[in-house]
Amino acid sequence: MSETSVADGTGGEGDDPGAGVAFARQMWADDEASRRLGMAAVLVEQDHAVVRMAIRDDMVNGHAICHGGYIFTLADSCFALACNSRGRLTVAAGADISFTAPGRLGDVLVAEGQVRSAFGRSGITDVTVKRESDGQIIAEFRGRSRTLTRP
Repeated sequence: MSETSVADGTGGEGDDPGAGVAFARQMWADDEASRRLGMAAVLVEQDHAVVRMAIRDDMVNGHAICHGGYIFTLADSCFALACNSRGRLTVAAGADISFTAPGRLGDVLVAEGQVRSAFGRSGITDVTVKRESDGQIIAEFRGRSRTLTRP
């Protein structure tokens, strides 16, 4: 798939899944930051997303491992797709990440996000980042979201 193509998904409760996925798809199309980092949205369904990114030489730090900020950004981009997939403008209210193994130059990382809870205007989404080649977990991310009212 191209960087901006997204598999269409349906399912979940609440809002029209197709409209929510279309909303998230448009958000992704407008996301210059994720695109410039080479991220590709592999799957977007209501409350669920998968995003991949290859670690390039400009993402490696002085310890010859992927800088944690890039791993966080990958997880955050996946989080954004998952929590916006209900079609409502939703942003991060906070997030935590635990790094469990290093990513290295040439690794392809795959982030999979799942909304765990959505209540009122708040939500919790978990994202697991794995190395594609062997499934090694690289990081666990928990994002807290807040849905905004449109102006």
